Parts: sequence; structure tokens; C-alpha cells
Amino acid sequence: MGFDRFCSLDRSDPFWDWNRTWNTPNPDVTPCFQNTVLVWLPCLYLWISAPVYLIYLRSHNHGYICMTHLNKAKTAVGFLLWIVCWSDVFYSFWEASSSSVPAAVHFVSPTLLGLTMLLAALLVQYERMKGVQSSGVMLIFWLLTLMCASVSFRSRILQALDQPKMVSVWRYTTFYIYYALLLVALVLSCFTDRPPLFSQTVKDSNPCPEPGASFLSRITFWWITRMMVTGYQRPLEEKDLWSLNPEDRSQRVVPQLVRRWNSECQKVKRTEQGTLYSPKRVAHPEGKEGQPVEEAEILLVKTPKKTKEPSLFWALCLTFGPYFLISCLYKIIQDILMFVGPEILRLLIRFVNDPSAPSWQGFFYTALLFLCTCVQSLILQRYFHVCFVSGMRLRTAIIGAVYRKALVISSAARRTSTVGEIVNLMSVDAQRFMDLITYINMIWSAPLQVVLALYFLWQNLGPSVLAGVAVMLLMVPVNAVIAMKTKTYQVAQMKSKDQRIKLMNEMLNGIKVLKLYAWELAFKDKVSEIRESELKVLKKAAYLGAVSTFTWVCAPFLVALSTFSVYVLIDEHNILDAQKAFVSLALFNILRFPLNMLPMVISSMVQASVSLKRLRVFLSHEELQEDSVEHKAVAGSPHSITIEDGVFSWSRTESPTLNVCIPEGSLVAVVGHVGSGKSSLLSALLGEMDKLEGTVAVKGSVAYIPQQAWIQNSSLKDNILFGQERREAWYRQVVEACALQPDLEILPAGDETEIGEKGVNLSGGQKQRVSLARAVYCDRSVYLLDDPLSAVDAHVGKHIFDWVIGPQGLLKDKTRVLVTHGLSYLHQAHLILVMLDGEITEVGSYQQLMATDGAFAEFQRTYATVDQTEDDGERQRAGGSDIYPGANSTSKVSLMEKEEKQLNQKTKDLKVGKLTEADKASTGRVKLSVFWSYLKAIGLALSCLSLLLFLAHHLVSMFSNYWLSLWTDDPVVNGTQPDRLMRLGVYGALGLSQGVAVFGYSLAMSIGGILASRFLHQSMLYDVLRSPMFFFERTPSGNLVNRFAKEMDTIDSVIPSILKMFMGSMFNVLGSCVIILIATPLVAIIIPVLGVLYLLVQRFYVASSRQLKRLESVSRSPIYTHFNETLLGTSVIRAFGEQERFIRESDRRVDHNQKAYYPSIVANRWLAVRLEFVGNCIVSSAALFAVIARESLSPGIMGLSISYALQLTASLTWLVRMSSDVETNIVAVERVKEYCDTEKEAQWTHQASSLPPGWPTTGCIDIRGFGLRYREDLDLAIRNISISISGGEKVGIVGRTGAGKSSLTLGLFRIIEAAEGKIFIDGVDISQLGLHELRSRITIIPQDPVLFSGSLRMNLDPFDSYSDEEVWRALEFSHLKSFVSGLPDKLSHECSEGGENLSVGQRQLLCLARALLRKTKILVLDEATAAVDMETDNLIQSTIRSQFEDCTVLTIAHRLNTIMDYTRVLVLDKGEMSEFDSPSSLIRQRGTFYQMARDAGLV
Repeated sequence: MGFDRFCSLDRSDPFWDWNRTWNTPNPDVTPCFQNTVLVWLPCLYLWISAPVYLIYLRSHNHGYICMTHLNKAKTAVGFLLWIVCWSDVFYSFWEASSSSVPAAVHFVSPTLLGLTMLLAALLVQYERMKGVQSSGVMLIFWLLTLMCASVSFRSRILQALDQPKMVSVWRYTTFYIYYALLLVALVLSCFTDRPPLFSQTVKDSNPCPEPGASFLSRITFWWITRMMVTGYQRPLEEKDLWSLNPEDRSQRVVPQLVRRWNSECQKVKRTEQGTLYSPKRVAHPEGKEGQPVEEAEILLVKTPKKTKEPSLFWALCLTFGPYFLISCLYKIIQDILMFVGPEILRLLIRFVNDPSAPSWQGFFYTALLFLCTCVQSLILQRYFHVCFVSGMRLRTAIIGAVYRKALVISSAARRTSTVGEIVNLMSVDAQRFMDLITYINMIWSAPLQVVLALYFLWQNLGPSVLAGVAVMLLMVPVNAVIAMKTKTYQVAQMKSKDQRIKLMNEMLNGIKVLKLYAWELAFKDKVSEIRESELKVLKKAAYLGAVSTFTWVCAPFLVALSTFSVYVLIDEHNILDAQKAFVSLALFNILRFPLNMLPMVISSMVQASVSLKRLRVFLSHEELQEDSVEHKAVAGSPHSITIEDGVFSWSRTESPTLNVCIPEGSLVAVVGHVGSGKSSLLSALLGEMDKLEGTVAVKGSVAYIPQQAWIQNSSLKDNILFGQERREAWYRQVVEACALQPDLEILPAGDETEIGEKGVNLSGGQKQRVSLARAVYCDRSVYLLDDPLSAVDAHVGKHIFDWVIGPQGLLKDKTRVLVTHGLSYLHQAHLILVMLDGEITEVGSYQQLMATDGAFAEFQRTYATVDQTEDDGERQRAGGSDIYPGANSTSKVSLMEKEEKQLNQKTKDLKVGKLTEADKASTGRVKLSVFWSYLKAIGLALSCLSLLLFLAHHLVSMFSNYWLSLWTDDPVVNGTQPDRLMRLGVYGALGLSQGVAVFGYSLAMSIGGILASRFLHQSMLYDVLRSPMFFFERTPSGNLVNRFAKEMDTIDSVIPSILKMFMGSMFNVLGSCVIILIATPLVAIIIPVLGVLYLLVQRFYVASSRQLKRLESVSRSPIYTHFNETLLGTSVIRAFGEQERFIRESDRRVDHNQKAYYPSIVANRWLAVRLEFVGNCIVSSAALFAVIARESLSPGIMGLSISYALQLTASLTWLVRMSSDVETNIVAVERVKEYCDTEKEAQWTHQASSLPPGWPTTGCIDIRGFGLRYREDLDLAIRNISISISGGEKVGIVGRTGAGKSSLTLGLFRIIEAAEGKIFIDGVDISQLGLHELRSRITIIPQDPVLFSGSLRMNLDPFDSYSDEEVWRALEFSHLKSFVSGLPDKLSHECSEGGENLSVGQRQLLCLARALLRKTKILVLDEATAAVDMETDNLIQSTIRSQFEDCTVLTIAHRLNTIMDYTRVLVLDKGEMSEFDSPSSLIRQRGTFYQMARDAGLV
């Protein structure tokens, strides 16, 4: 062989010698092997990895690291090693020149080694320049070199002892120096360098230690230990969390995905343009003919051929693929290492069977086993880490992309998906992807594992394996069918869940109305109905789950059984010995994982593909036309707003043409009936509607005030500033002008008071004024005001008009478009647009329109109650007083000073201003009572049954394997085993009984889980509905929806399966320990030690992990709350152009959430590395003691023990993961139960109702010394009110905003219980009644007309207690009959979420119809006519006068003209009664009421 000549000229040094290396009690390798392979191996590694590494470093520059002592030392050691190697080369040359010619190897090896050392030294420097703080490539190189050198080191010492004559002193000396330097180099490469210059970590207050951690610390995840220690000492808090690594942050991740997705969409657009096909052009002509095109028709027209969809999947791959590919590499290595265990088991059994083998081989195998399992653990954890980080980035990117899309989606597209569905895209679908990414590699890795396992099995058992394969292949379609069925069930369940969450969302938004009408039970039944259908599906899925668990657990057994049967029965000379049986079992156990994972991964992929489609559809929705409104000012154009031939529609259907020109700086009033298109005109100017033709130009920036104020859940101040910086003087001026100053005095913490979601703790008028203040503060050039004066009282309205909107207001130089129903302001407008059915019928100034004598003039004459001239006179007289802007400035200054004082008083009590309670993270261990309540919810009998079945299954399983080991130890007689048929029969029977137990417990657990989730959902729903009103004001609806969506989902689908797996892995671990102890009792020394270590690690981990999980789930709610809020206010955000700021805020919230999630994944890895180490120790000790006791052990028992030990590592890790999962998920039960203990309202009904049947019969209301407060810690909102109202009286309640008008009605309905005094109705004390008895007998028409999605009929009469005729009659009286009968579905017309598809006025009329339907003796109108025009208002008033003639009517009025003919008027001021008499006598008294009437122009 050429190698021998290469190593020694006389061939005295062979390359390999078995007798010297293997078959000897004292092994050694030949010098030739040492000088070639052991030297070349590390060199080869470095030269192969260097080019790849250099390319990687070039593209990942982290900055420059300054020279440090560590770096100098590393480089110096590298150069010294180079010199040592070269000195060897020179010595060889010197030898050659003197006498004896050395072999070629002495020239080649040191040269190669020297060059490699030089490369290493240069790499160290290059790494420094690229900012690498600790290098894995170099550490592995030094480790490899040292290991190879250690073999030579031992060999040289042995040689020096045995044959001192053969020693070459020079080469030995250089080798020892070389070895010492290698040790130094290895130690140095374990340390980490200082951070690069200008890196993020320097600026960060709490940076993540990962980038600066050394390589060893990173592969063992040691760097998170500090946080774990903190978490063990005390519960972790927000401040302990590290900031995210820059590459995981939203600002880095989201734009990548958005960019890729946009380029995908561009590609598709380009190919579509290539086919010269335009859907828009097709859709047009039909509309022109005159018949309107239905939305459905357009869709049909649009898809004559399948267009190519942009691929979201491809965009995701391009964005996250490159980083994710690393995981594939790890996975391949790990898959190959998996098969080392069974191979070593085979060798160990062979070693036990062969008494002549030297014992060092047994120890060698044990060491090899330990080494391989440890490497496998580290690689597997790296793999998981990469997967989880990819999943995390993917979730960040998807949430970001959905959020950005939601801000630009067109209104037609917005209508196709409800708020609930869009929030689900963020919460559920993004989560789906995250879960899938960890398993996705199984798609190619599982087949690879199967092929490898089959190859080894074939080696072991020959063709009999095919029987096992056949069984496996049969299992695959069964699992596939189950997976497909599960998927269909899942889609059905998602659909029910979407519906249920949507309904819950609406109920929580309209909870006040539900309470006022006493409709809770009707809606509770609706939710329960949806829930039942959801549980039906879940139950079906549970049966399927039981079948699939059965195949899961029994597949490996059936495979083993069929293989062994065929093997034994083919030929009676086939003997099943320990090596064959247990190596096969170990391989079958490996096989079990990929085969079980595949169907899971496939179903998970199917789910993800559903999610992918939902996301793709949402991300491909139409966006608003960015160019529909031009904002560039046309040079020299006097017009601020122009619309030329504009045709707009909400969903691409025709609507009349509009032409408008509005001069700069003018005030334009838009008037018209309810539903005539006034708000739509503003939407067109904002670019919210589809512009079909024509041009729209708006000069300068826009501010928009919607009809229903959109209020954010933050402080009042933030609502007004809306992201602008605070300019103190201007802020004061705005607050003063918008009449908010008195409100600030009432609010507990002034302008720092937190406003609840959707402004729950503000009255309608206050909301509207805050919305107005926001617009005024922003200081834009064009103002679009959608009826902002409707929700405020007449005198406040007048104040606002004069100070803000009118010719002398703050906005006097701006262009203002005001939609209004208030006629008193029209004569001050420069221009009036009259709208009818979406067209502008008349345009002109007030004088012109009155002169043309058209519809407007007639309308005006009918409704104007005031003689204009008198009003003008009033105004001239008032010119000097300081009610108006431009008044003498001295009074203003004194006002300012007064305000200063007040604000100073205010800042003291910020805590009072806190309203909503954020989701709190509970701390510490989950209480046992939570588990107990879950078990009670399942039912104790079922719980015990499942436990017994579990135990039975595991005992039988252990016994069947023990039986197998007895079988393999049967003596062989004449080449056969006589008892094999009996052994086989018993083995089969044991397998069958296992299957029955598995099926039983799996079914019991699933059914138990469903019973529990039904019970928990029902009780939570009941508890939430029974909560009083203030509970909903304090609890953000995001939290409540989160409970009904996320936590319920956990209880439905996660907890049962996790409990099942937890029980399974617990019994597995116990079983394995028992078997190992039986086989090798010596292990008893080690197991307790490792057990204690294991428990320590586990407790240590669970403390931190649980808290991280809690922090993560608490920081998840704000993402969705903020998203929900954004969806409701998109038009406002867009109008103000604040999209960027909202996107930043959303990103900040997502990052904040991931900040808690990232450490929790790393903590998982930290745990796994440590646990697998414990497991690997157990495996090695089982092997070690088996080797020590090999004389007394039968091969069967040893095989059994080690094959169980090999499974133990996985079971241990699984057990901790599951136990912590059980703890973290059972928190869902804790959070669902949380609302049991909150305060509840009074009873809904009393058992024995003492009420007379027709109560109230006359409708007398007697209020005695009444007072109430909103919260314990606040003052009385209204106090000592004593009035008595006789039956059939009509009483008006007036007073400025916040005077306590609504509070009085809340007290009447007991939405808030009285703090003092009593209210009697017909002599019955209402505080003694059940709430439903009270609320269903009196009627209210509330301030906000709330509708629920569902049919019109359901909205009028949810209990179905009236006939259709009665419903139609109510509609006729409320003037909706013509509208409803014109609808295609009449009464079953679907209202969209919140009644969005009806105008506000129509909604108000529907509320009137509700009242007409109930027709009780007492009617309360709460500012009910605020949102309608004069004409509709008159209709309502006349209806009320005629229909409720004999009823007692209480009206909270803004328009005083509606109550001038009432019997009496109650005037409230600051919560107290100031006047109570008939309107005429009050005007004579010239008190508060007179002043208000004068402001409204009624006197």
C-alpha cells in the first residue's frame, strides 16, 4: 500500500493494525495513522469551512472591535503554533541534508498544519474586524485539533515508556509545546470579546446578553441563567425583560415582508395587464343602463377566468427562508445521530454475549453513547431555537402587515370582514403559523428517518420487516382521513367561534342597551345556541381524536407484533434473540415519532393553509384609491374644495353626479333629510368612497369630525393632542372654546383622566366636544364637520358655534363644511348645500335660497320658530359683553390665571383618573383550587375512570416488553425455541388489551374536557352578563373578548390534549425508571441524585417560565385592543394623516409582547439542554452498570433496560414541557373563573313576584331625597332630588352637559343603585324589585341608537313575543314602514355589525319602534332626537304625543322647542334640582331655564 511508503521508507510503519488497535487489552493506533489522519482531519475541517464562513462574515458585519488583550493573545498563539509547525519542517530538511532521509509524511503534514495555523490566526483578526465576539467555527477547530492531538499524546507517552530508544527528542519537544499551545488556544476561544464599537448594546438600558455571549454559552443557552435566577428568587416583572435583538424587531421584520408581498402583487398585476383584461371596464356599462348593479353581480362579472393570485407563501419564504434554512442543516445532522443509539445498543448486547471481549470496549461504547447523545441534544436545541425565532419573526411580520393593510383597505372591502374576523387574523392565524414553523421540517425529515430506520431494521431482521412496513402504510391513510375530517370540523368550529366572538363583541359594545331593555337572557340564549353547535363539532373531533390516539399509541406495538410474528413463523430456525428483538424495538420507537408526527404536521399545514388563504384574501383586498382626492393646491385657484362631475359610491355602483366648488375660508352648511347623503359627501371629500369618475381637489390638510365621536382609550389630554406636541396657550384656548373647561373640573383627574374604551365614561356631548377639540387643536386648513352639534345642548351648541365654527370662531379663516340639522345657524353660513337622495338640489347663500323660494325656503318656514330679526338685534346688543371671541382681553387673562390654579389642584389626584384596569399578571404558583375546579367541571367519576385506564395501559405495556425479554432469553433447543407460539400469543393478547385501555382513556379525557368547557363557558357568560354597568366601563372589552376567545379556545382544545400527554409522559418516565432499576439495581445510586437535580432544574425553570408566559399573555391584549380601536377609527386616522404614528404604536406593542415571548422560548431551550443532559446521564449509567455487571446479566434484561433508557431522555424533556404547559394553560381556567368573584347586580327576578299583573298601571313616579354616585370613591353625581310626577304627565329634563340628566334615568332603571333616597313607581319601591321585572316594565329610547347584527325583526323583538302585525304597526308609527317594506328582505333584512348599513337617523327611528312595541306606562327619552333633522324630529315628537298620550314621558332635551308644551320641566344644575315647574311659569321667573330658552332663541 502506498501509504506505508509515505509513512516510512522501509514500510516498517503500517497505516492500520487491528491487533494493535482493537483485539488487545491496551489499545493504541499506529504512528502512521497519527501523522496522517489525525493531523489532516482538523486541517480539512478548517479549509472546507473557511470559505463559507468568510462569505457569511462579509454579509453580516456587526461593526469593528478594538484590539484587546484577548485578541492579541489569540493571534500570538496562532503565530506560535505556525512557528512550531515550520520548525518541524526545517528539522526534516536538516535531517534530509545530514544523513537519514525522513519519510515524506514528515514534510507534508507539518507544512499543511503550519498553513492551517496561519489561516486560523488570520481568521481571528478578520473576525475582530467584522465584530464577532465569540466564534463557534474556531472553537470547534481547536477542540477537534486537541482531541486528535490527545490520541498522539497518549501514544507518545506509552512509546517513551516502552521503547525509549525510538524517541526523537526534537519532534517530541515540539509536539509537547504544540499540545500546550493548543490547550491555551482552546481556553482562549472559550472567552468572549468586548462588544463592537457603535453597537446597539452600548445605547440600550437593558440589552439582551445573547449577542455578547460566548459560543459555549450560546449552544448551552447559559446566557439566560441570570434571568432564571432572578425569576426563581422573585416573580419576574416588566423591567427584568431584555430588549429585543435588532433583527427581531418590528421595524426590521415587517417592512421586509411588506416589500416582498408588494412585489408579488406587482408581478401578478403585470401578468394581468399582459392579458389585456380589465374587470372595471366590464362592470361599468351595466350600471349605466339604469338598473343598479348588485355587489354579487359585479363579482360574477369580475371573474370570467381564473386570475393568478399573488402568492403570500412565496413572499413569506423569501423573507424568512434564508435564516430558516440553517435549521434544515441541524435537522439532518440530528436525524443521523438518532440512529447511533440503537447501533450502540446492538454492539453492547454483542459485547455482553461475548465473554472474551476486552472490557475497555464496553466502556468505550458507553462513552461513545454519552458523547453522541450530548451532541445530539445540543444540535436539536439549536434547531428548535432557530425554528422558534423564525416563528416569532413570522408572527411579528403578519401582525404588522395586517395592521398596515387595515389602515388602507377600502370601505367596500372593509364590509366583507367584521372587526372580529380581522382581529382573528392577527391572533389566531398568526399563531397558527408560529406553531407550524416548529414542525414544518418534519415534511422531509420524517420520510428520511423512516427510510434510515427501515434500512437498519432490514439489516437486523431481513424481509420480515416488510410486514411491519405494511402495517405502517395501512396506518397512514387512516391518519390522513382523520386529519382531513378534523380539518373540516376545525373550519366549522372556527366559523361558529367567529360568530360567537362577533356576537360577544357586539353585546359588550351595546351592553348598556341590553341592560336597559332587560334583554340579557335573549342574547345569552343566542350565544349559548352558537356555543352548542361549536361543542357538537368539538365532540365529533374528540371521537376522532380518540381514534387517532389509539392508532398513535398502538401503531408501534402492532408493527413490532406483525414483524416478530412473521419472523418467527416463516422459518422455525429464526430465533428471536435479545439483539434482534431490542435493537428492533429501539428502531421501532424511533419510527414511532416520524409516523405520528406526519399526520399532525399535515393537518397543521392544512390549518395553516386555511389561515394563509384568509390572510392572502385580506391582504389582497382593494385599497382606497390614493389619488381619489388631490391635495395639491391649484395655483391661483380661489377654491378650497372642488368636485367636478364626481360620481361616488360605497361599492362600485352608480350614484348621481356631484359638482361642488367651495371658496377658501368659507363656512358651508350641508342640510337635508335623514339618509340624503350628507355624511357620504364628506366621505367623498376624504377619499373614503369609490370615485367612479370626475375629479376631487381639496386644498391643504384636512381635519374630520365624524358623526359618532371616535375616542381612544387614553387620557383626555392625549385624545385632544392626538400626537401633536403640547402648546400650552393654544391648548387652553381650544379647551375653553370647545366648552370642555367645566367638564375638566368635574372629571376626577382633570385632563389626565383616562377615558375608557369608546369613551364609555363620557356623556355623548362630552365625546363630541373632545372629538371637536382634537380637530381644532390640530390646526388644519379644511374642516369637515359631520353634525358635531347634534349631541350637545342648545346653549353649549351655541357657545361652540360662536367660539369655534362661526364667523368669529377659532376657525374663522379655515374652510368649514358643516353637516347640520340645526336651523338657527344657517343664516350665518356663506353657502348652503341642500341634499336629497344623494344629489345636491339647491346651492346658495341663505338669502338666495330664501329668495328662490324652493324646497329649502318652505322647509325653513315650517320649522323656524324664531323671528330672525329679533335674534339679530339680540346679537348686536351682546357685542360688547365677553361671551364672544375678540372680547376685551383683560377678562381672558384673569380666566387663564384661574385655570392655572385649578390645574394645579387637578394634578394631585392622577390615580383617581385611572379607569380601565389592565389585565393583571397573577404571580406565583397556580393554586391547587384551580385544578380542583377544573376536575369538578369534568366530573369526579370521569376523572377517576380516566386515571385508572391510564394506569392499566402503562402496566400492560411494561409487562408486554418484559414478556418479550423473557422470550428472548428462552433456551435454544436444536436451533429452535419450543415455546415461541405461546410467547407470541400472550404478547399479542397484551397488545390488544393495551389498545382497549388507550381508546378508553382518550375518549374519557376528551368528553370530560368538553363537559368542562361547556360548564365554564356557561358560568362565565352568566357571570359577565350579571355584572353591573361600571364593571364594563372599567374592564376593556379586549380583555373580555380575550377571555371568550383565547382562554376559551385553550380550555376547549388545548387543556384536554395537554393533560393527556402529561399523564402519558409521567407514566412513561416512572415505568422506565422501574424497568432500569429491576435490570441494573446499581443504578439506584444514581437515579435519586439525578432525580433531585431534575426537580431543581424543573422548579427553577417553571418559576420563570410561568411568569414569562403570564407577562406575554398580559401584553398580548393591548395589541388587539389597539387594533380594535384603530379599526373603528380608520376614517379619522386617515383624515388626519396619522397612519404612521398608529403603525409605530402597534409595532411598539407587538415588540413589547415579543419581549416576554423571546425569553420564554430561550428558557425552554435552556431547560431542554439541562434535562437532556440528565437523561443522557441516566442512559450512560444504565449502560455503564450493565457493562460492569455483565457476568450476572442476561442479554434480554440488558436489552430491555437500555432500550427503555434510550426513550427516557425524550420522556423526561416531554414531562417537564408538559407539566409547565399544564401549569401555564390551566391559567386559562383561573382567568375564566376570575369573573365569578366580581361584584354582581341585584337579582334579575324574584321567585315569588309580588307585582300586580299590569304594573305600572298609572305611571306615577315619586322620587324622595334621591342621590347616586358612579363609584365608591367619587362624590355624589346627583343628590337630594325630591319630585313627584303623576301618571300621564310629560316632564322635560334640561341642564347643561354633565348636570346629571342621564344619571337620573340610570337611577330610575337601577343601572346604578341609589346611594340615598328611594324611587316609587305606582307606590312600589323599585329597589325591592328584580331588575328584569323593573326594566321590562318601563321603556327608554337611549342616547346612542345601538343595533345588533341580525335581522331587523330580532332588533325590535329579540324574545319573539309580538306578532308580525304589531311589529309592522310599530314601524308605521315610527315612520319606517315605507323604508322597511322597500327592502328586499323586509323584516328579515340583515343589519350589519352595529347597524352600520342604516343611517344614524334610521337607527334612532328603530329605537322609537322598539319603544312603541313595548308600549309601557313610563317612557324615557334620552336626547333621542339629537341625530335627526327637524322634520324627522317633528315626526317623532308627534308620534310620542299621539301614541304615548296616557303615558308618563320623561324627556332629556337638547332642543328646548320639543318640550315647550310639556306639563313641567325639571332643570338640573351640578347634580341638584334648581327649578321644577311648567315651562311658561319658569320663563316668567327669568331663572336658568329662561336663559337657556333665550340662548336657543325661543323667547
